[in-house]
Parts: sequence; C-alpha cells; structure tokens
Amino acid sequence: MELAEGKQKFIEAWGKLGSEWGINRTMAQVHALLLISPEALTTEEIMETLNISRGNANMTLRDLIGWGLIEKQHKAGERKEYFFADKDTWNIARQVAKERRKRELDPVLKILAELSQLEGDKKDPQFATFNKSINDINKLAKNVDKTLDTMLKAEESWFWSSIFKIFK
Repeated sequence: MELAEGKQKFIEAWGKLGSEWGINRTMAQVHALLLISPEALTTEEIMETLNISRGNANMTLRDLIGWGLIEKQHKAGERKEYFFADKDTWNIARQVAKERRKRELDPVLKILAELSQLEGDKKDPQFATFNKSINDINKLAKNVDKTLDTMLKAEESWFWSSIFKIFK
C-alpha cells in the first residue's frame, strides 16, 4: 500500500469511527486529515483534499475548534487561516471525553439528581421500581463521571496502568 492510499484509508476509517461515536462523519474526516498532516492546512486545502463544500468545511472547522481538537493559526504576511490538530492521542482522548461529558453525561446527571429527589409511597410497586431504577442509574452515572474525572486529571501512563490493574 502506498502512502496516499494509506492516508485515504485512515481518513475514511476515522470518519466511520467518528460517526459510530455520534460525531459527524465529515468532522471526523477533517480531524483525521489534520492529524496526519505535518503542517497546518488552509480551508481550501481541506476542501480540495476531502472534496467538500466551503460551507461544510467552515462549519466543520468551527465545530472542531469548539471541541478543542484543532487550532486556528495565522502566518505572518498571509490573510489565509491555517488549521492544525494536536497530534498527542492522549490529549485528543481527554478532550473528546471532556466534551462528551459536558454534552452528554452532565445533563443526564442533572436530570437523575432531580428524579432521585422524587417523593412517593415506598410500598407502591410503581414508585419502588421507578425509584430503584433511577437510583441505580444515578449511581452508575456518578461512577462513570468519577472515572472520567480521574482520566481528565491523570497522566497517560498512570491511567492505563491503573486500568490494567483492574482487569488482572
């Protein structure tokens, strides 16, 4: 396999993986392109390489900046904007976890906290089942949140060695 074919295969695979994680396929593909590019790319270079429209490219680049996965750079004497992705996979994993926590887990934790305060007759099977389910889900969600918090604060080597100890 030649380098160009390998790059294309990676971009397609990263796009598919991103869409399975609930991230827009184009967003994941632009991120993949920037991950494997040794230098920052312009919007035009991204559009040409991935065959996407300017509107799609601009929206996707804004989203990636919002997720904290890429940075916008300016080169002295040039009007064009350049985009660059952090190549450190641990930083990428932490940033994605942080964003997903903010967008997905935090709202669920808020709702579960409200629902766990629900009052009712503990002898009523409907209430008892509802209350147990909510409390169990809340406990699980809080444990996931604590694990994410540990990941976000941890150094990569410490985190993985801790995870591997759990599975021994």
